[in-house]
Amino acid sequence: MVFDFLEPVDESLLEFISELPEQSLGRRVSIHTSDVFPDLDKAAIAIIGVLENRGSLGQDERVNLEHVRKEFYSLFPGNWHANVIDLGDVAGGNTPEDTYYVVKTLVEELIKQKVVPLVLGGSQDITYAMYRGYDRLEQMVNLVSIDSKFDFGSEGEGLTANSYLTKIIVEEPNNLFNFSNVGYQTYYNSQEEIDLIEKLYFDAYRLGEISNNSTIAEPVFRDADIVSVDMTAVKSSDSGNYVKFIPNGFDGKEICILARYAGISDKVTSFGVFNHNNSGQESVLIAQVLWYFIEGFHYRSNEYPFGSKEHYLKYIVPLEDEELVFYKSDRTDRWWIEIPYVSHVNNKLTRNTLLPCTHEDYKGACGSEIPERWWKAQRKNII
Repeated sequence: MVFDFLEPVDESLLEFISELPEQSLGRRVSIHTSDVFPDLDKAAIAIIGVLENRGSLGQDERVNLEHVRKEFYSLFPGNWHANVIDLGDVAGGNTPEDTYYVVKTLVEELIKQKVVPLVLGGSQDITYAMYRGYDRLEQMVNLVSIDSKFDFGSEGEGLTANSYLTKIIVEEPNNLFNFSNVGYQTYYNSQEEIDLIEKLYFDAYRLGEISNNSTIAEPVFRDADIVSVDMTAVKSSDSGNYVKFIPNGFDGKEICILARYAGISDKVTSFGVFNHNNSGQESVLIAQVLWYFIEGFHYRSNEYPFGSKEHYLKYIVPLEDEELVFYKSDRTDRWWIEIPYVSHVNNKLTRNTLLPCTHEDYKGACGSEIPERWWKAQRKNII
C-alpha cells in the first residue's frame, strides 16, 4: 500500500506540540506517529512532506520541514470544521523517479478519497509528480504556478525544478488543458519563452499586474486543479531567504492572498509549496501560506462546476458578430463567462462550459471589449 512509504513525523516535533496551548493547530491536527496513522475517512486535507531536493541543481539536497511544521502547528485555527491530518514525509528514493512515483500514487489515492493533498517540498519538479497523479482520474488538468519563471527546460535537459513544465507539456498521456503563471518577472524569462506561452494560449500575469490588483488572479485559481507555489517568487525581505537573494517578488501579504484564493476555489484538488531554503525565517511565512490555504478551503461555496446554474443571474452582451453570455452568482457575486460548444469542428468540449472571470470582464464586454481569457479559451478548445 502506498501509505506504507510515508515516514512518521519526528518525535521531537511531538514533544514540541505537547507543550503548545490546547487551542493551537498542533493539538487539533491528527498526526502520523510511530504508533498512530490518521484516519483518512474523516479527513478533508492531508499534509505531506516530500524530502526530495535533487531537482534543485546546485542547491542543498537536504530538506528539513521541521521548522515549517513547528511554525504551522504553533498557529491557532480559524472557525474551521474540516479535519486536517499530517501524513508525515516521503523520503527521497534511490532516484528522483522513485520519489515521483510515490508522490504520484499518493496524490491519486487521496483525490479519489476526496482528500486535498497539501504537498510540502522539496524542489518544484515534484509538481510534475502531482500532475501525473491525475493520469487515471479521467479528466483534463488546469495547472497554476505562482512563480517568477515559466520553468521551460532547454533542449536535452532532464527533469528539474527549472524544466518540469516542458516535461508536463510534451509527455504522454497529455492531460494538461491549461497552464497559468501568476507573478512572472520578464527579465527571468527569454522572449522565446514568453512567445511560446502566447502560442500555446496559456495565461501569464506579470508580478506588477498582480501586485497592483490581486483580484485579477482570483478567476485563474477558480479554474485550477493543481496550484504550485515556488517560494522564490517571494522577495527576500519578506521570505527571509537570503541564501539566494531575491530583490523583487510578492510580499508576505500578497502570497497569502493568493494562497487563500487557491483554497477558496471549489475546483482545486491539490496544492504544493516548493523551493523552501530550509531556513527558520522562511518557515514562518510558509506556515502562514498553509494557514491561508486552509482558511480559504473552509469558505468554499460549492458553486460551478458542482452547483446548478439556477442560482445565477444571466447577462447577455450583444456584440457585432456574436453575443457573450455571462453568469453572476447570487451567493458570492462571482462571475463566469460561457464558452460555447461548436458542433461542426473538432472540439475539446462536449458541451457549453463556464470560464471564471471578473466583473471588470463583464463591464469591458459591455464596451465591446472581448475578454482575453475568453478568446484564448476559444482557441485552445479547437484542436
